[in-house]
Amino acid sequence: MRILPCVLSLSIVFTASLAEAQAPTTDIKIISSAGARAMADACSAWAVQNKQVVAMAILDWGGHLIESHAMEGAAANAIDTALLKAKSALRWRRATSETNKIVRSGENLAPTFMNDFPQPGALPVMVNGQIVGAMGVSGADGE
Repeated sequence: MRILPCVLSLSIVFTASLAEAQAPTTDIKIISSAGARAMADACSAWAVQNKQVVAMAILDWGGHLIESHAMEGAAANAIDTALLKAKSALRWRRATSETNKIVRSGENLAPTFMNDFPQPGALPVMVNGQIVGAMGVSGADGE
């Protein structure tokens, strides 16, 4: 019976804090399959126009792969590299070229021992200031 007063107090505190704070849920944007495919198609079109052979990986906000594509002639490890780059951009919430500069300057070496891949070629995907995923590209020069 001693637990019941404790549970009641916690529920009152929780209810009061919810009333003062934001709503307990939030709306998020996601990259649809069609949206991810359109990003891959646009990247492929750019690569063809610029005579590049690339592979790309597109992740949702949770880091799950929703689209990948390797152009004919891409290196065998190109999709894996694009995926690593996209995960790094998503984790650090910035372009991997920026993370690369931070690591090279010695300002922050965390990406190197956190198994990230801070090499140029990936960007977080933002919609209305909210990160909804990331896209990594391998095989071209920089970003």
